Amino acid sequence: MNSPETPRRALLKRKSTRIALVALAAAFAAFWFVRPAETPSRGSGELMKAIVYHEYGSPEVLRLEDIEKLLPNDDQVLIRVRAASANPLDWHYMRGTPYLVRTDAGLLKPKVGRLGADLAGRVVAVGRNVKRFKPGDEVFGTGGGTFAEYARASQEKIVLKPANLTFEQAAAVPVAALTALQALRDKGHLQPGQKVLINGASGGVGTFAVQIAKSFGAEVTGVCSTRNVDMVRSIGADHVIDYTKDDFTENVQRYDLILDNVGNHSLLAYRRVLGPKGIYVLIGGGRPDDGNWIGPLVGPIKALLLSPFVSQKFLPFLASINRDDLLVVQKLMEAKKMTPVVDRTYSLSEVPAAIRYLEEGHARGKVVITVAHEN
Repeated sequence: MNSPETPRRALLKRKSTRIALVALAAAFAAFWFVRPAETPSRGSGELMKAIVYHEYGSPEVLRLEDIEKLLPNDDQVLIRVRAASANPLDWHYMRGTPYLVRTDAGLLKPKVGRLGADLAGRVVAVGRNVKRFKPGDEVFGTGGGTFAEYARASQEKIVLKPANLTFEQAAAVPVAALTALQALRDKGHLQPGQKVLINGASGGVGTFAVQIAKSFGAEVTGVCSTRNVDMVRSIGADHVIDYTKDDFTENVQRYDLILDNVGNHSLLAYRRVLGPKGIYVLIGGGRPDDGNWIGPLVGPIKALLLSPFVSQKFLPFLASINRDDLLVVQKLMEAKKMTPVVDRTYSLSEVPAAIRYLEEGHARGKVVITVAHEN
């Protein structure tokens, strides 16, 4: 006679397949969410300078070369790039790790060989279906291969640049700010008066998360190192924990929402400081030494596996770049409720150094690439 099925075993039976499929989908989506799909291209016959790479590897594989400037397709605009910013996505594609990324980028060598998603600049040409923009408009958003003098972007992934922002500030915004916004609002369901903890509050996503959470009326605690305490407090955090002196997972304070940009504690440690119905949202691009096979996907998969068995929610997160949310952060910046934090700026020829610095994991805010033009 078969033994009765326990509730835990029944739950596993019902959800195991779904969890595995979600984890696999997350693995693919993690590297596709801002990487524009390849579209048919038309060359202009003119040259421009751009960062390219012909093999996977460290930042030394990046080269500044002259390549053909492409013309926009029907639903695209061509932007004269004034600034771009670096994201973990860039070094994942540069290194081709975790190896899963190569199913999109090319198994043995890069299919495209261009980096960069964030950009800010001036529109110089528009496709025939573009109605929202015209040459001369100053815009920010995401495009393809933005570490270049010119880049193409979908009209659905750019908006007008706020007049009170420089190009360098605007270029710091798209991926990081939308990641913070969507994680807090859509995954965390943040409400006024709730207590939220931002682990990694001084990084690219973290600095936006602190400011966006405050704009929602939350009580914000930021976690960072000693050298960043004053900066995190200056952008609006109500409380700042210096992780070199205090382990927040050992404190008595409980939080309604934890936004984790670091992943430097066990999920059980995070459980201790979450309220009974609290939500934990995991973000993070990992580090180059996380492993070549699944690397930064280990944390999201663990969160998916734990969440069904506890009262709190443990959720991995993938952002989606869209015009509506770009307009949300545009309005926050115009109202001076959010200001981009730029750590360092590098020239286009210095992109290898910029990526190397980003990989170290100690950037305060965003790392920005400035693009100079001869005329």
